[in-house]
Amino acid sequence: MSIRSDSRHLYLLVVDKLKQDIEDKIYREKEKLPSEFELSRRLGVSRATLREALRVLEEENIVIRRHGVGTFVNSKPVFSSGIEQLNSVTEMISQAGMKAGTIFLTSTIESPTEEDIKKFGDPSIEELLHFERVRTANDLPVVYCIDKIPTTIVEDYQSYKNESLLELLEKVAGRTVSYAVAHIEPMGYHDKISPILECEPETALLVLKQMHYDQNDEPILYSLNYFRADKFSFHVLRKRP
Repeated sequence: MSIRSDSRHLYLLVVDKLKQDIEDKIYREKEKLPSEFELSRRLGVSRATLREALRVLEEENIVIRRHGVGTFVNSKPVFSSGIEQLNSVTEMISQAGMKAGTIFLTSTIESPTEEDIKKFGDPSIEELLHFERVRTANDLPVVYCIDKIPTTIVEDYQSYKNESLLELLEKVAGRTVSYAVAHIEPMGYHDKISPILECEPETALLVLKQMHYDQNDEPILYSLNYFRADKFSFHVLRKRP
């Protein structure tokens, strides 16, 4: 079926056509796509145009290209959240109708680095609570979390074992997280974290870096969360001024 009757760049038409075919389940999740030769023949485009379309689909995490093996349809994210919404990982998992769990790896008290002091904007900080956890959904590891809180805010880190940090900051320290400044970065395979999250070599990660602020605009929690990109997606609502 040719798709040439459109004025847009041809590879964008191929992108739209393949997205629609995946949506219509002509090509199913984790299924291998036909060869480049066969796909280009079906779509009536050159292999160069097809490769450009596949590159775009790979960047959008819709397909995975395995060198020497082929191109596969990626699984749809199970969890989706607006980046403008300050939801905890627990809330995201629960909203998807799954059971949220936590595997604690480490919980220590550390001296802050220069970067930590810069992030919190407080040179008087002497110690930070440092947590490393794996969040699970129906017992499947989906997020690797690193969290840091000054000990002047909370001292008893053992209290964190059963609830979300946002809830405990409010209960233990009386500090309500009002907003967060977040940065999202894509990342490929990570030698330490990817195996813990049981990722395949081609599975990307989404790194969410967030500084959380309380009702007085004071930074109280820094989080570094590594999400499996095949399980999570984030979106943002943009409005014209």
